[in-house]
Amino acid sequence: MSMLIGCPAETEWHESRVAVTPEVVARLGRTGLDVIVESGAGRDAGFPDEEYVAAGARIAERSEIYEEADILAVIHRPDCQRLHPGQIVIGLLRPDDAPDELAGVTALSFEGLPRTLSRAQSMDVLTSQANVAGYKAAVLAADTFGGFFPMMMTAAGTVRPANVLVLGGGVAGLQAMGTARRLGALVTGYDVRAAARADIASTGAAVLDLDVTAEGEGGYARTLTEEEQADQQRALVDAIRSFDIVITTAQVPGHRPPELVPAAALAAMAPGSVVVDLAAGPLGGNVAGSVPDGRTVTENGVVILGAGNLPAQVPRAASSAWARNVAALLDYLIHDGSVVLDPEDEITAGLLVHSKETVS
Repeated sequence: MSMLIGCPAETEWHESRVAVTPEVVARLGRTGLDVIVESGAGRDAGFPDEEYVAAGARIAERSEIYEEADILAVIHRPDCQRLHPGQIVIGLLRPDDAPDELAGVTALSFEGLPRTLSRAQSMDVLTSQANVAGYKAAVLAADTFGGFFPMMMTAAGTVRPANVLVLGGGVAGLQAMGTARRLGALVTGYDVRAAARADIASTGAAVLDLDVTAEGEGGYARTLTEEEQADQQRALVDAIRSFDIVITTAQVPGHRPPELVPAAALAAMAPGSVVVDLAAGPLGGNVAGSVPDGRTVTENGVVILGAGNLPAQVPRAASSAWARNVAALLDYLIHDGSVVLDPEDEITAGLLVHSKETVS
């Protein structure tokens, strides 16, 4: 009997993605896996039930998904009370948040994937979704800004291009830089990691150098000391005032995001300027006063967009990328019809939060 992959609908607020797409249903079917999808799970992402059925999936109610599936593919943590012993769950599971809720199942959380391993890159949902977020951040900024991104030469005169600063040279930041440049803006990038500056330059953006470096593990930036953060903020306040658009993407895993754009920097910006905070979330954000999934206008007319879940605003593309990551992970783990979890394997060890009753 083949393994059954279950895909329930996501229930988090403003979440429109789905963890498995019809394309991936067909791909999994060719490897001998069956797929069961909750009715309507892909509707908001542009994938109706009929497309899943045509690809070989079975459509069912939510209770059936949880009862029958050997493996649950999700985006966010599922309804843990419905899980049963021996089940395998794959997704962004927030492993440090109430880990006991996942006891009794095998939980594989994408947060722990060793992202610097080349053989893990096809499974890396954080990278695939950051690409989507960076793209959408630039498009959202252009849509919100009251001027043009490119230079325009018209009969009424010449309009200068927008001046865009992207803070953070990771995947989301680099994609935001590249997209803003393709839209015609003048783009500058900044990152505290010295190694990221060559990546910024490779997009065609100018590099803002503030003489503050903070290399961390796994390709991330480390948390700055209080003195370093104060130096960085002073330098950024001076730099930010000359930009029309600021996009912030800086996050430190497991920690509060650094505040890169303090109130003083916002006060120095021109009315109508736009700041997009990709780090806005429950732990805070990069921008003073940003609200997750909210729009704030300062007293001097600067628009702040809290945009911590932008991939959900590009659900079809984001879901397609996510589902391919899930398929790559299943290809990696399933051998001869069974899931093989080797604790000595770097990828498995990184992903594994629980193995049935055992907490890793």
